[in-house]
Amino acid sequence: MKIVNNRHEIIFLYDATYCNPNGDPADENKPRTDPETQINLVTDVRLKRTIRDYLHDIEKEKIFVKVEPDAEGFLPDAKTRADDFLDESLVGKPLQEQKDRLDNRILEECIDIRLFGATIPLELKVKVESGKKKKTSVTQKKTSITHTGPVQFQIGRSLHRVTVERIKGTGAFAATKGKEQQTFRIEYIVPYSLIAFHGIVNETRAKETRLTEEDLQALYRGMWKGTKNMITRSKIGLVPRLLLVVKYKEGKFQIGSLDQYVSITHEKDDVELRSPNDYVVNLQSLLATLNEHKDKIEELLVQADSSLVFSDGTSEKQGENGFVDFLKTVGIPVQALNIED
Repeated sequence: MKIVNNRHEIIFLYDATYCNPNGDPADENKPRTDPETQINLVTDVRLKRTIRDYLHDIEKEKIFVKVEPDAEGFLPDAKTRADDFLDESLVGKPLQEQKDRLDNRILEECIDIRLFGATIPLELKVKVESGKKKKTSVTQKKTSITHTGPVQFQIGRSLHRVTVERIKGTGAFAATKGKEQQTFRIEYIVPYSLIAFHGIVNETRAKETRLTEEDLQALYRGMWKGTKNMITRSKIGLVPRLLLVVKYKEGKFQIGSLDQYVSITHEKDDVELRSPNDYVVNLQSLLATLNEHKDKIEELLVQADSSLVFSDGTSEKQGENGFVDFLKTVGIPVQALNIED
């Protein structure tokens, strides 16, 4: 399997309709918004959780950071999770040998550590000698493993202002036993939000975590299919709309903040938007920027939903074929990701 040698830059758009794309537990679990601009915000942690859950639940990949209670109903911390990878034959071995063996196993088995990295606290049993007679005993030593993940995302943001609506409903059960009155619940949703994420794949960090080209393909499936497959009550209503990956030629160059070159145009007020039928995705700035730096770009990888309409400032085209047609005008090779196949 080939280790990633090229820097990649990612734009990922998905929309949320009458749901809560990322609640803030410190604020009644309301959708996160910038109070000054009314822009909807989604943390990178939420997107990474989506990817992890898809790869673990659907593709049966082993992941390190998982939300699964133990036999007693408690969620493991990072140190406890690391214990799952300990080999009893290493007990008493030198500290560095144990760390290296444990690190190798975690990187080999856990795709999310190869993608996103982690800081993993450890308590390892090592032999120590003490006293004049050099008496040997086994003691616990604290240490840690740290990997900076090659794949990192900025906080996602909507490409327009949103409103947050408060909905009051009734629960299925009575408030207490013997009562006829049902419980009440309050939840918060956004009627519509088109959310843009920007990501970077760093080839230097990829060598450290042994990130492969196959891992990147799994990442893209996790972003697209993981978003589409979210079926929790607060998340159903999320639809992936666009995934663009810019694969650079070998070197350390990146354009940076590519999502800022994508915008939408429409005739309605921002808060009145309800679907892709209400706007056009404006590619004019993106195409100009890609053209400016095309000598540093190896290829463009694309997945797009058929509902989107794109514009280069002079004409409009629909769906993935239309998006690809506009990209090809820049003169950079374009490949379809074919995630839905």
